[in-house]
Amino acid sequence: MDNLIERLLEAREVPISEKFVQISDDEIKFLCEKSKEIFLSQPVLLELQAPINICGNICGQYTDLLRHFDQSGFPYESNYLFLGGYVNRGKQSLETICLLLAYKCFNCLPIAAIINEKIFCCHGGLSPELYSLEQIRRIQRPTDVPDMGLLTDLLWSDPDSEVENWSENDAGISFRFGAIA
Repeated sequence: MDNLIERLLEAREVPISEKFVQISDDEIKFLCEKSKEIFLSQPVLLELQAPINICGNICGQYTDLLRHFDQSGFPYESNYLFLGGYVNRGKQSLETICLLLAYKCFNCLPIAAIINEKIFCCHGGLSPELYSLEQIRRIQRPTDVPDMGLLTDLLWSDPDSEVENWSENDAGISFRFGAIA
């Protein structure tokens, strides 16, 4: 694992057009198996303490991830909470997710966190089906994200200052929610 992290971090020293890292199929399989073990040993609703760095969408922007680590400290020296959106638009989605997994599989990741018993964090937002944090604690992992419902909303809903309560979101998945919600 240390060798993989070392190779992934060497990309910081390389021009942006050459930052791709060679990762074997076996390394990726091992990484997924090991991270799955770790994630499944943790609760589905994390209860964390500050100080902690909270990161939203990275979208495969590997250089942004490395820059964030350079500025705020690497995971072995600073605490992080990643809320999802790990891959997508960036050209280095594989490197991004591999580095994140190496430091700690998708359907095994914690879904939400509470910091200092006050701050609720998740990738998406609220759900009209959420009445108690115990509902989140009861979600069994590994799990696939359903087409609708509590888990889908926690991952896909969006806050919107123009919505009073609940409204369908533009993507057709989940909801937009306002201050009343």
